[in-house]
Amino acid sequence: MLEGSILQQLSDAHKTGPRPLRFGVYYKNTLVALCHALEDSILSSNCSPIVITAFQRGKWYLQEAERYREIAAKSRQITIMAAPDTGFAEHPTSKLPNVNLVSLAPVDPVAQEWHLMILSPTYTAMVICQELSRSDYGAGGQPEADLERKFYGFWTFEPALVWETVELAKSRIGQYNPELEEKLTAQLKAMPREGNQQPEDLGAIVSRVVDYLQSSHEDLIKDKHGEIPPSHHELLDINLVSNELQAFVRMAQLMELANTGNPMSTAEVAALAETMGQILDLPAWQLKRLRLAGLLHGLVPSLTPATSSQEEVPCCALVPGIQALRAMPQLKAIASIITHFTEWWNGSGTPAGLAYDAIPLESRILGLVTDFQWRVSQYKASQNSRAESLSQALAECQALAGERWDPKLIEALTLLVKGLQQGLSLPVTPPKVSTGMWLFDDHQESNLVSN
Repeated sequence: MLEGSILQQLSDAHKTGPRPLRFGVYYKNTLVALCHALEDSILSSNCSPIVITAFQRGKWYLQEAERYREIAAKSRQITIMAAPDTGFAEHPTSKLPNVNLVSLAPVDPVAQEWHLMILSPTYTAMVICQELSRSDYGAGGQPEADLERKFYGFWTFEPALVWETVELAKSRIGQYNPELEEKLTAQLKAMPREGNQQPEDLGAIVSRVVDYLQSSHEDLIKDKHGEIPPSHHELLDINLVSNELQAFVRMAQLMELANTGNPMSTAEVAALAETMGQILDLPAWQLKRLRLAGLLHGLVPSLTPATSSQEEVPCCALVPGIQALRAMPQLKAIASIITHFTEWWNGSGTPAGLAYDAIPLESRILGLVTDFQWRVSQYKASQNSRAESLSQALAECQALAGERWDPKLIEALTLLVKGLQQGLSLPVTPPKVSTGMWLFDDHQESNLVSN
């Protein structure tokens, strides 16, 4: 990372915390599509955000200036950072009252970064990255095609990270324009930070991200047909699928955070589901599918465990997140697993009233470990010890064997809890979804298993 860059500052701030940031490498064509999708979501909402961008050089801003005229009409404030080029300050968009340009010094590391920060009470999103150096590209050198350049960083919907990065960017802006920094400070102070940070149309935003990524990928392959070697086609395909997967995982994490307040609950459920599968001696491809379903289960509104089935869960057709999953062929089985993880063993659950072995095995496992993880977290929040929390949560799940849960899976959960009490450690780490292709294999679209 470039010394003194915003990306490095943010990374350093999270190195010793409970959630280190997970970075990946992105092609420029991917970032263009991603940023356009996130920006266009401003146009379809009434969020009136503060937008801060870094375009590297002014010429990249000029390519987007007409789009930013429309975005400015829906935004509270737009600040654009870039090393200036001819025409940078002369474009009509730059003259709008709520648009400010910050001409970066060529030696400023931010002039090598590409950022998009969107901050409002109801919609937050961020792309933050910097271009790979010549040495990072290796023996092949930098690509000739501009859209195949690569950048290192990450993107997110998470409000806390967007707020934190906006504060870093605001400080950098203040080095060039103290008055603008004061203006941004006042606007941020007036913006509420509490309340529901999850946009009502998050499913639509993610669907737009996936659509834009797919269109950008198809256009690049079409325009560069014959110029891109077949081996590179495969790399671009992998990059596309990984970025589509990131969109869904980030959406699930945000929804889970809003519902539980626990930023690690998604990773915990994924680890528990995978370990349960290992106890049941499931094949490797099914373990991967369980882990991926665990990472994405937050797409369904979180439910407090109940002792009866009166608690209704919207069917798949009413859950935008699950519907959006079906846009990717590789995730159709995952969508079905998540759809049915709220079924009950005795058939009184939702959304389809499936019973016994008619409920897919992966759905039964996911439902049980999600409920168990929630109960453990509640006991921990009450200052119970880890051993007590595990025992009490297990006892409550055992009481529902044969009614809500598959008795065979309760036996497996009992073994898992004994292992945890004796020192078994689960690999609970935030998923590095930027390299998420490892979660896919030839069985990804196989039929669900019921046994």
